[in-house]
Order: sequence, then C-alpha cells, then structure tokens
Amino acid sequence: MLTLKYQRLEQRLGYHFQDKRQLQLALTHRSHGATNNERLEFLGDSILNFIVGEDLFTRFPEAREGQLSRLRSQLVKGETLAEIAREFELGECLILGEGELKSGGQQRDSILADSVEAIIGAIYVERGLDVCRERVLVWFAERLNKLSLNTSAKDSKSRLQEYLQAQRQPLPEYVVVQVGGEGHAQIFTIECRVVLSKQPTQATASNRREAEKQAATLMLTQLNID
Repeated sequence: MLTLKYQRLEQRLGYHFQDKRQLQLALTHRSHGATNNERLEFLGDSILNFIVGEDLFTRFPEAREGQLSRLRSQLVKGETLAEIAREFELGECLILGEGELKSGGQQRDSILADSVEAIIGAIYVERGLDVCRERVLVWFAERLNKLSLNTSAKDSKSRLQEYLQAQRQPLPEYVVVQVGGEGHAQIFTIECRVVLSKQPTQATASNRREAEKQAATLMLTQLNID
C-alpha cells in the first residue's frame, strides 16, 4: 500500500498505477539494492525518444532530419527531464540507498532524470503505447508548444549572456550560496544575479555548471526572454 505522498505523485503524473509495485520499482534507485529501476529506465528512454520524435515529425512536416534531431535532443536531455521531475516533486518519493540519501541524491539531476524515464517505462509495461504516449505528450506539452525550427540550440547561460550584451548590460553573476553532500557527491546551490532584475534566481544541481544553467533558465523566464 502506497503512502499519501505516492498517491499525490500519481495525481501530479495524471496516472494511477493498477499495480503499485510498478511505481515503487520505477522510483527505486540502484543504490537501494539489486531490485531497481534500471531496466525500466532503459525501456522508458527508448519510448520517450520515439514519442517525442513522432510528435516532432508530425508537428514540423517541413523540417529536415538534423533539425528534428536537434529539437528532440533538447527535449529528452537529462536537464529537461530533471526539470520535469522537480515539477512532479519526484525527489521526495525516490527510494534510495542510505549513502545516496545522505549525499543529497533526491536532488541529483541524473537520478531525477532516470526516474522519469523509468516511470515512462512502467506506464508502458502496464498500459501500452497509447496511454504512455498520451501522458508523455501532456507532460511535455508546454515545452513542445514553445518549439520552432528557429529555436536556439544554445544553452541558457549563452542565451542570457548574449541578451545582456545586446542590452549593453553587465554580464550575469553566478554565486555559490550553498554546497551540500559529501565530497564525492556534492550538491551545489547557485544564484544568478543580473542588473535588469532585482530578484535573483536560484537552482540546485549535482554540479556547479548544471546549477548555473538552471538558474540562467529561470532568469530567462523571469525576464520574459523566449
């Protein structure tokens, strides 16, 4: 029997598992033991690439292969999946080994991203492709709708820097506000500060560069920069 937090997760996912063991398995990291989500992650990764690729193929009939591949890579990369995991508040539901718990594994991008793929795999196993496709496209709808063939492939830090340069403003400042976890598995909290915004943005990730990129993404949104 799943606890209330897992029931709430199902509500956020918009999918209720008939076999709750599938959800538990999808949330179980390999650090917890031999029975873990790696096989579901493998399956979910393949299905996610297919579903997103199929949608892009239909959405952009005039696009070339290279353009479709670029757009898909933006959507299925670990950074995007970790963002979606945080939207689902997935971290609090992960089943981790003691070492990962102590080192902040609940907030590690790679673990969060892998768990999203595992959930996709679990939905496919339980209900098949049609139901799985419907859920994935709902989760990715906002991001898919923002895409165009002119969507920049540059990361958020580059886009923010170029925007500020065009506005003749100082470059963004990235400040480490907290470092947690053990030495081999640190968690960085980074603040992004720009002159054009009185309110800095803050992000947490398993490495400094990733946290800076996430903070820059939040700043782009705050400044209403597409």
